Amino acid sequence: MAAEQTTAVVLRAIPFSETSLVVTLLTRDFGQVAALAKGARRPKSSFEGSLDLLAVCRVVLIRKSSDALDLLTEAKLQRRFRGAEKSLDRVYAGYYIAEMLRLLTDNHDPHPGLYDLTLDALGQIDGRGNSALALLGFDTSALRLLGHAPATRRCVDCGGRIGDSPRIAFAPIAGGVVCRDCRPRQHSLLTVSGETIDHLERLLAPHTRLPIELPSSVYREMRGLINRYIQAILGSTPKMQPYLPARMEPVE
Repeated sequence: MAAEQTTAVVLRAIPFSETSLVVTLLTRDFGQVAALAKGARRPKSSFEGSLDLLAVCRVVLIRKSSDALDLLTEAKLQRRFRGAEKSLDRVYAGYYIAEMLRLLTDNHDPHPGLYDLTLDALGQIDGRGNSALALLGFDTSALRLLGHAPATRRCVDCGGRIGDSPRIAFAPIAGGVVCRDCRPRQHSLLTVSGETIDHLERLLAPHTRLPIELPSSVYREMRGLINRYIQAILGSTPKMQPYLPARMEPVE
């Protein structure tokens, strides 16, 4: 099979043998792929430093047509994730993004927009951006790009429009806001402010420039809402979710 080139973010690297690794990559052109990097664990490997977690690389892959692992033949480092040089919270933020990408994307299902979003979010976390807002922006945009955007204006049960209200019911399992008449039929409801729903709608808009500024009270409510919504989509709690910032840190 012919070798193909693309750019990729390293999501995971697991020892396969004394000398090799199995790496999970988010590629721009092919989506998530699992590939065998032969000889990557050798002291003088040509992969040295390029397969660290969240590193951005230019890679060469020999893709397999069956369920067999792809073969990674080359990886040239373009950018290393340096969150550990800044704070533990930024390390956790990077780990969270890697986990979410593994959980939410399928093998060989490309989403170039999601790949670009990932680079932008990692750049904010790795730099001087507000990591709490970067993660919230990443989550909401990723949900939209992958077809999981929650309903914010029409009841997910009856389809009726949700009017202006100080507090609005949100049903994570059903997938969005719920009107007053349909609330009794829903389970595990959250109640959030109308302001939080307004800001959520802004974050979900395709052309919103991230990150946007949020009041602290809105951030806390929306972070809790998105956490519960992601749990409902996945059917479980992501391992890194408890380590997400409970509040927004001051921008440096």
